[in-house]
Amino acid sequence: MASPDHKETTNTALSDDIVFSDSKGQQDTLTHSKELQQIQTSERIIQNAKVATDKERNMTLWQGIKLYPKAIAWSVLISTCIVMEGYDVCLINNFYAFPQFARKYGEEIAPGHWEVPARWQAGLSNGANVGELIGLLINGYVSERFGYRYTVIGCLMLICAWTSLFFTAQNVQTLLAAEILCGIPWGVFQTLTITYASEVCPVAMRGYLTTYVNFCWGLGQEIGIGVIMSMLKRNDEWAYRIPYALQWMWPVPLALGIFFAPESPWWLVRKGRLEEAKKSLLRLTSLNRETEFDADETISMMVHTTALEEKTTQGATYWDCFKGHDLRRTEIVCMVWAIQNLSGNSFSNYSTYFLKQAGLNDDDAYGFALGQYAINMAGVFGAWFLMSRGIGRRALYLYGLCGLFCMLFVLGFLGLVPEAHNREASIATGSIMLGWALVYQLTVGTVCYSLVSEISTRRLQIKTIALGRVLYIIVGIITAVLTPYMLNPGAWDWSNFTGFFWAGICFMCIVYVYFRVPEPTGRTFAELDLLFQKNVSARKFAETKVDVFSDEAASLDSSVLNKYEKSANMSKVDSKASGHAV
Repeated sequence: MASPDHKETTNTALSDDIVFSDSKGQQDTLTHSKELQQIQTSERIIQNAKVATDKERNMTLWQGIKLYPKAIAWSVLISTCIVMEGYDVCLINNFYAFPQFARKYGEEIAPGHWEVPARWQAGLSNGANVGELIGLLINGYVSERFGYRYTVIGCLMLICAWTSLFFTAQNVQTLLAAEILCGIPWGVFQTLTITYASEVCPVAMRGYLTTYVNFCWGLGQEIGIGVIMSMLKRNDEWAYRIPYALQWMWPVPLALGIFFAPESPWWLVRKGRLEEAKKSLLRLTSLNRETEFDADETISMMVHTTALEEKTTQGATYWDCFKGHDLRRTEIVCMVWAIQNLSGNSFSNYSTYFLKQAGLNDDDAYGFALGQYAINMAGVFGAWFLMSRGIGRRALYLYGLCGLFCMLFVLGFLGLVPEAHNREASIATGSIMLGWALVYQLTVGTVCYSLVSEISTRRLQIKTIALGRVLYIIVGIITAVLTPYMLNPGAWDWSNFTGFFWAGICFMCIVYVYFRVPEPTGRTFAELDLLFQKNVSARKFAETKVDVFSDEAASLDSSVLNKYEKSANMSKVDSKASGHAV
């Protein structure tokens, strides 16, 4: 017979086994319940995302304008930073001809004749480029860390501070420092305005809001030339100090307006702040009874796209721009930017030079430049008209290059005109360059802004656009150095034959675009991600059908989608906790 102690020990062991068994069963049940909940949440996100994608794909331009009028207004406000930059950059290149400016910052090269030395002209003109290169690379980290709004506001405050260097500069060295320092925030504006415009609007409006940035460049330069023309009659130092002082009219009003602007909902989704993303989205839209819009569905589409990109993109650093299929996207964005300068842009900027050879005086030259910038702005509206007629971005870019190629060839052949008819040839050259500028703005110059915003992935968009803009600036510096040598009679003296050189470069650009640049028109960001992931040929982008919700390559693990749901729940808890703390 077993002892009482032995029985008690046995009963205790059995009791522990039962408790352990019950605990394990409860744990298994709890785990199964969590997995089921995750699957249900994942299915809900995918279903909502699919509905939102279908709505956005079928949305017309007019429907988009009615639904997103606030997004248009906020995007236009932030893009106005480029108007300010266009104005600022326009000043320095036009001040070299001011006698008062040359007397203050130049050297006396002959009795009573002052001029800013060529070395300092090159330094001042490229000083802003150096600063912009720094700003472009910094922006890839700063804006992703602090958000678009606060980054822009911070840069505006820097502009406000560093404008004082322009206004009070007593020597050319101070001017150079001001150009470099102001170039840093200017570089930030060049990418952030495009990114914000592409992320606050639906597919139907993306091409229009992103290309509006190009209009802002022309508007800023137009204002700059107008201010300079009003100063031509002055003979004192205020002829150049007043235009510098007017730079202060931009930052404070812009910063105040942008402070109240909603943050990009895509950026908030990437940070897992879904509730804030929803509030931001609602501030960008204007709901009415006729509108079939659901903010939760649109946020689900953003979550789904972000999760898909996280699956296919290894990280979010500059180095990741050169990995996997993102390398192809980075290459295309960089080349689309660079082609703006490789297609002969620097050559066409010498239209005034040829017209002055034909007898145009200095006052008329500034008036002519004013008209040319007006043509640039009109070209943007022309590009909008062409896009509204169903012409795709790739087609506009490609056919635009073909038109530029033909006109460059004509410019080259004008070099064969006998010297006896040199005046007529110069007038023809300047006039054709004006036509070249119009075709350029109708196509390559404007469509570029839409292409770079659509081809880059959301996670790497700012960094990809920044890299492309860096290449644009580098190519621009090289072409700006080469073109004067080509045209100067004391150097290579190619004159009109320069057109043959740029026509050859332009032809190579046409070949590149035909084989490498895809058609993104009408595609959602997720669809573009999948097309690049599948390595679809650029010529077949438009006709290839993809379904990001049924395609095996686009399938997502429920844990990836639920990560954003958890982040959203945590942000709710943090927000409530901070509310109680207050």
